[in-house]
Amino acid sequence: MQGKDSLSNYEKLKAIAEGEGASLFGVADVSSIKDGFVIEPKSVLKELDYGISIGVRLAGRIVETVVDEPSKIYAFHYKRVNSLLDEIAVKLANFIQNSGFSAFPVPASLVEDWGLMRGAVSHKDVGRLAGLGFIGRSGLLVNPEYGAAVRYATVLTDMPLKVDRPVDISCGECAACVAACPAKAVKKDPKDLDLKACRELLKTFANKAGIGHSICGICVKVCKGKIPAREK
Repeated sequence: MQGKDSLSNYEKLKAIAEGEGASLFGVADVSSIKDGFVIEPKSVLKELDYGISIGVRLAGRIVETVVDEPSKIYAFHYKRVNSLLDEIAVKLANFIQNSGFSAFPVPASLVEDWGLMRGAVSHKDVGRLAGLGFIGRSGLLVNPEYGAAVRYATVLTDMPLKVDRPVDISCGECAACVAACPAKAVKKDPKDLDLKACRELLKTFANKAGIGHSICGICVKVCKGKIPAREK
């Protein structure tokens, strides 16, 4: 049973996050996935069993500028949203530490293993456990309201917090990202996602003038996420 302090702490952090520009906020119990985090030494993760997931929605009209490849303005916007997420994460971490607890803000865009396209912490797994969405065919976290057009960051902490629950929904029959993927990396079965093909295309886009970042945006654009969420 979650205590009064857990709910109060949750509400305070949510208010800070939303006040700083977060579109989504949720908290997960990450004790079951913590061993998979690429953070060393492992001792720094001791007792940090809560994962705060914050999401910032990408501007819809900018996402629409992605046609056959990422546009320059999409690339710039993508980077600025990541920066905003990092700022929010640091402010949450400062509040937590000033309250007498520990916090570990994980950057929005930090790739530790390009072969597996894996970050220090899987923001999408934390977000899924925090009830912010489900993992779609594209391998992205799909929010029922905003689709895949959301960037995420995570703050790990030992501050007692109310924990959210995952949503019990999926892509259903939607396969828009399968048809749209220029690398043919997205398959009907999410387990067949071709990370190598995706990664190679991202490298091509990153080398284009004005992009300079391994992004695409095509599957993000077509994933609308308009799937009725069941009651949590």
